[in-house]
Amino acid sequence: MTVFGRRYGPWALVAGASEGIGAAFATALAGRGLDLVLVARRPGPLTILADRLAVRTLTVAVDLATTAGLAAVEEATRDLEVGLVVVNAAYSPIGRLIDQDPAETLRALDLNCRTPLLLAHRHLPAMAARGRGGLIIMSSLAGLQGTPSIAIYAATQAFGAVLAEGLWAELRGSGVDVLACVAGAVATPGLDATMGRRAPGTLEPERVAAAALGALGRRPRTVPGTLMRISAALMARLLPRRAAIALIAGAARDLTPSTQPAANSQPGG
Repeated sequence: MTVFGRRYGPWALVAGASEGIGAAFATALAGRGLDLVLVARRPGPLTILADRLAVRTLTVAVDLATTAGLAAVEEATRDLEVGLVVVNAAYSPIGRLIDQDPAETLRALDLNCRTPLLLAHRHLPAMAARGRGGLIIMSSLAGLQGTPSIAIYAATQAFGAVLAEGLWAELRGSGVDVLACVAGAVATPGLDATMGRRAPGTLEPERVAAAALGALGRRPRTVPGTLMRISAALMARLLPRRAAIALIAGAARDLTPSTQPAANSQPGG
């Protein structure tokens, strides 16, 4: 087994694994010799992905926004030594909050906030007891400030990033590494379905996964891509808050309403 595998294996759990960033993480982790628990709603894409990976795989087709879905993942992993958890599943209802169904915004809250929190509760204690392991929580540049048209998504992305940074500090020195990966625009099916055009600096999912795995154990937060790092510094440190919100509002104008989950995408970045 590789050095990476000894630190973060033998099993890795990837939530939101069916396509885009999640599939890129799965492929990269299989290349490093880790066996995989692949979790997403649609069984077909999970099976296709699992069939092309040269490691042991377990697919769990569930809705992680539900209590039953999370319980199914817990049951499936009960007897496995999970050394790395990648939380990538996300839902982004699009449009003004006052025009949206509260059930949809609550779904975003459950999937984007409740899921990483409960996966952390489930897996981090065992990792800490073993003295090794890792957790990666995907977030978005949209969460650096309020973002119109995806206000609930942006708010939940702020939660994920801050949660990861807090856990990084709590577990520092324990052998367990935690990382917030704050992505900008990523070329995924979810983003393509909701954006009229690709933003400058849009990255391929493989680059995002590689950046996150390279940063794990080195820092609490990473922003993949040079242009996106510049954008993050500009939005978070240099621009007045009002100007940052106005700037991101311009990027959000290309979003189109959709009733489908924008999983594995980072709109608004």
